[in-house]
Amino acid sequence: MHVTLVHVHVKPESVPAFLAATRLNHEASVREPGNRRFDVLQDPADVTHFILYEAYASAEDAAAHKQTPHYAAWRDTVAEMMARPRQGVPMQGLYPAG
Repeated sequence: MHVTLVHVHVKPESVPAFLAATRLNHEASVREPGNRRFDVLQDPADVTHFILYEAYASAEDAAAHKQTPHYAAWRDTVAEMMARPRQGVPMQGLYPAG
């Protein structure tokens, strides 16, 4: 399983708009054929820090996600909301098995 932990730091005033845009991306992403999980996590100690837990059956499925209209809409919508560039950390998902 191909997993990416995407760390996102949002400007404080942009948190509500970020959440709205991210909900739309989440709802479409979980319907993608290769998607296994697409969790949106918020740090309770820093409400401007989010982690997107993106799990796909394969690296190809993860790459296909980046070609979807909902991803492009999310990326463009939240670009100015970022306090700093988002950071994707690739991980190898072991359990549950892909």
